[in-house]
Amino acid sequence: MSLRIDILTLFPEMFTPILGTSIPKRAAEKGLVEYHLTNIRDFATDNHKSVDDKPFGGGPGMVMMCQVVFDAVESVEKLDLRPATRIILSPQGQRFEQKMAEELSRKERLLLIAGHYEGFDERIIEGLRPTELSIGDYVLSGGELAAMVVVDSIVRLLPGALGAADGAADESFSDGLIEYPQYTRPREFGGMAVPDMLLSGNHKNIAEWRHEQREKRTRERRPDLWADYLRRKQEKENR
Repeated sequence: MSLRIDILTLFPEMFTPILGTSIPKRAAEKGLVEYHLTNIRDFATDNHKSVDDKPFGGGPGMVMMCQVVFDAVESVEKLDLRPATRIILSPQGQRFEQKMAEELSRKERLLLIAGHYEGFDERIIEGLRPTELSIGDYVLSGGELAAMVVVDSIVRLLPGALGAADGAADESFSDGLIEYPQYTRPREFGGMAVPDMLLSGNHKNIAEWRHEQREKRTRERRPDLWADYLRRKQEKENR
């Protein structure tokens, strides 16, 4: 059964170019995933289709109201019997990383809520109890771009999405290390040559070289990841 991804947003048109291009598009065509976009504004009850209001206590910006979000979630979740894993994109959420993407790619159904304006009424978090995810320590105009990042990183992990069984196995962060250097033709360019090892034809030695390069790059470029990698490696050896 394909993964169902529901996306609740005020700007569904933003997603069409992304979901209809490259790997997200091919994954849908293969029947690996199905996307369903819902406009939160459709659940507004007043004549002005209001979805936000001024914050109690004063302050800048506008806050998304409870009713429209609760009604949208309730309506969308009734469209499929599979229970949805609720996700809200928020700069206050836990950092979205590869391990989380792998976990979510094994779910049957995801429901992403992309906020806008100053944020959500806190009762939306309290009542719906979603997982709050952040793609980084910076602020965007809304959760739409963050939702696109999350969807893309999950969909490419679905078996068959990349066109090869092990297509994502050696990519950055798959096991805590960043990716090894890649080369293609020509063998020499601007005085720079492809490493001889990659031209040797010895697949075992090439695999070992690539792993060494991954460790070297991670150690030099991402000491934070390197420390975590060493810790997990030590824990595994001590078992």
